[in-house]
Amino acid sequence: MNLINELITHKVFGEGNIVNHEESIITVDFNEEIKKFVYPDAFRKFITLNDQSTAKTFKEIFLKREKEEEALELKREEEKEQQALEQQRKEKLKNHSIHESSQIVFWLDEEEQQNVFVDWQVSTGKVQSGKNEGQPNRAARVSPNSAGLLTARGSDQPETDRMILGLYMVNEMFSDNLSDGGMVPSHAEFRIELTDQEAEQMLFWNYYINKNYPQRTSWNSGKFRYFDNIWTAQILKDIIALKTDEEQIKEAQNFLEYFCQMNALDMDNIPEASGALKQ
Repeated sequence: MNLINELITHKVFGEGNIVNHEESIITVDFNEEIKKFVYPDAFRKFITLNDQSTAKTFKEIFLKREKEEEALELKREEEKEQQALEQQRKEKLKNHSIHESSQIVFWLDEEEQQNVFVDWQVSTGKVQSGKNEGQPNRAARVSPNSAGLLTARGSDQPETDRMILGLYMVNEMFSDNLSDGGMVPSHAEFRIELTDQEAEQMLFWNYYINKNYPQRTSWNSGKFRYFDNIWTAQILKDIIALKTDEEQIKEAQNFLEYFCQMNALDMDNIPEASGALKQ
């Protein structure tokens, strides 16, 4: 707003005329006595515009600017708080010797989709080449604090349609060095199976994101990949919101509580999902 030549009244210096306005500074001529003031701060306490119409317009602009500044400051505070929480989380992970991406996501073939919710275990597949060809793939990051995320898509579906069919906590006695034939067994209690209708609402790429290529949705190859601990908590949180059966909701809540304990996460401060499909 152009304020040059506007007449003003200052609480101390009286009547004046704005002769210059440069971003954060206004210059006022008080009967040949020149004063400079910080803009717009001076209008909060010391200066008023004499023209009522201009004053009204200025007040509206001023209030809008104040709201924008408040919103920006709130966003900065939220980002600062989130950064502090993330730093605390990393410190907890370090203190508990937990990798921040120690969850495992499986790409289930058709046979596995039929059997997984009976056997509640999934294979990591076999090494395809090299001296260890034919041997089970090692899942070095997987341990009893890990969850196994079960995903699939139809052969005629794009990768963006990959659905989460369910998930389980890894068996509390699991050790990759002791695993039988590359199988990752489940905990006896913490298991969730989604209905077909629920799975359609739980898209994998709403959670997973390649930080170097945030809009890329490609699995490429491999039987499994690792997954961030926070993303798994987001999935559990959304499953709780999705379920309607009271018993299943309670089971999912218990799962989330146990998962957060095992992964040193604050259950009350899980951020909203921001995967590739949400970019």
